[in-house]
Amino acid sequence: MQDFNTIIGVIQMRQNECSFSVIQKRYHIGSGTTQRILSRFEASGLTLEELRKMEPHTVEELIYPPEQVRRKDIPLPDFQYYYDRIHAKGSKVNIAYCWIEYKTEHPDGYEQSQFYEYYNRFVESHYGKRDATMAVERVPGEKMYIDWVGDQPYLLLDPNTGELRKVHFFATTLGVSSLIYAEAFLNEKLSNFVEGTIHAVQFYGGIAKYFVPDNLKTAVTKHSKDELVLQSVYSDLEDFYDTIVLPPPPRKPRGKATVENHVRYLETHLIEPLKERTYTSLEELNRDIKEKVAVLNSRKFQNRPYSRLDAFERYDKPCMKPLPHEIFTVCDYKAISKVPDNYHIEYDGHYYSVVYTQCGKPAILKATHTEIRICDSYNRLLCKHKRSYRDFPRYITEDSHMRPEHLYYKEVNSKDGAYYRRWASVVGPSMSEFIDRMLKSSKHEEQSYNACAGILHSVKDLPHGIVEEVARQCIEMNSCRYKTFKQVLGKLQSGEPCSEEHLPQHENIRGKDFYK
Repeated sequence: MQDFNTIIGVIQMRQNECSFSVIQKRYHIGSGTTQRILSRFEASGLTLEELRKMEPHTVEELIYPPEQVRRKDIPLPDFQYYYDRIHAKGSKVNIAYCWIEYKTEHPDGYEQSQFYEYYNRFVESHYGKRDATMAVERVPGEKMYIDWVGDQPYLLLDPNTGELRKVHFFATTLGVSSLIYAEAFLNEKLSNFVEGTIHAVQFYGGIAKYFVPDNLKTAVTKHSKDELVLQSVYSDLEDFYDTIVLPPPPRKPRGKATVENHVRYLETHLIEPLKERTYTSLEELNRDIKEKVAVLNSRKFQNRPYSRLDAFERYDKPCMKPLPHEIFTVCDYKAISKVPDNYHIEYDGHYYSVVYTQCGKPAILKATHTEIRICDSYNRLLCKHKRSYRDFPRYITEDSHMRPEHLYYKEVNSKDGAYYRRWASVVGPSMSEFIDRMLKSSKHEEQSYNACAGILHSVKDLPHGIVEEVARQCIEMNSCRYKTFKQVLGKLQSGEPCSEEHLPQHENIRGKDFYK
């Protein structure tokens, strides 16, 4: 079962006329999975925009109905039998023919991609694998390869302590011209990966159709919050540069042979000369790197009459897309496995709110120098906040993110006596006097705020005349309390008499003067 991002990505790429092989490489899925997603999308009769507006789990269940999610316990086919048939002398049988024969006998058996995978595993474990390599025809301007250089020399000298610090080399190259870009960083954090990618794009002055990064150390091989962040970064890069991030399969060096070859080339022709001296700042080191890389790009290929720069200007540059007018904003990404129960996410000593319905769900926080953005696990924007640098308040809360009862409590505790007196004055003089007496009836005015708020909220939709009458009767009874107000209001609305002047006259009724 594939997730929402994969489903939407496959459909979008196919509608953009991307080939099936490219789609499968981008999302690491087989042809059967790709066909299944596209066919079930077509059968649904929905558009891509309609899918985007649906809840992610609804889209996933549309493509993968619940009864089909659970994997069946299917025994492995007899691959030795199929291997013998394929390799029999004079045999014309191939693996595709074997799968069709297998599927005819076992309709509920493995699909084609699974059958191929398990068959290849069987052959590799029993007969070893072939070491044949494939010639690849590079397309001008199609791919920009990205990697960190393995050699991490100690080149940076701290002038205060005399300590040598290790530096990390970020490198990119293009598929046809092999034009190199390199830059030094203090670490291989994701923010430096993004910054290096931005600088490389600006260096080339154009955008390749595909970005092919190595499998970063920040992304582990299992699904985790690190991988969640990485997918978010890839999605942001794709949207901003209108490109496709196409990471190679994990632990598959042949999937990125071009950049691996140039990494080794840089280790020899760039890093080794740099080791001859030390530097006191990254700026100084990167200036030296820029000069040496310019020499390498201008150096003619062995047995070729042109250099990397010549090939770039002739082949790659004309086929690359122009740069956008703006520069990609470098964010600090933070993955949250579960939004806390107080629906606030911590960053840099401050806590930023997200809508309370996201409690317990994963989220991604993106921080720039001026703004905090919070997205869901599918990289859809949930909210924005202006980034705070002051010590207080530490909790940055948007009222629309709060539960209704929490918002009411906040409103009550943020008001004072003058606020409730102003509110009551809008209703009329009797209500104004009633609220004033309520506030003065407590030892401390603050103790009456809840009662005042409760009364004023409860009558805000009633006619002012009725509210004024209730307040007047409470004042006459000299009982300006929440309970009395509610009782008088209830009786007035039900038509019952509420005060002495409305009582019927009778000789057996003593009246209030009798008790004086």
